[in-house]
Amino acid sequence: MAQFIEGLDRQQSMLLPEYLDDYVDEHSPVRAIDAFVDMLDLSALGFHAQAAATGRPGYHPGLMLRIISMGI
Repeated sequence: MAQFIEGLDRQQSMLLPEYLDDYVDEHSPVRAIDAFVDMLDLSALGFHAQAAATGRPGYHPGLMLRIISMGI
C-alpha cells in the first residue's frame, strides 16, 4: 500500500548511539572538566548572565565555560 507512510523497521539497528554521552570514554578528561564545572558556584565567581528581553536566549555560562576549557 504505497499511499500510506510506513512505520519504522523495528529490527533495524541504530546508526548512532542513543545518547551523546555514549561517545565519551569513561576515563576521558572531558568528564573531569564537566564534573568540575558542575561543582563551581558560577554566580559567586562573577558569571552574572541574564537572558535578553528580545531575540534568541544566550547560552548558559556553565556551558560556555565547558567549551572554552576543553579547547585549551
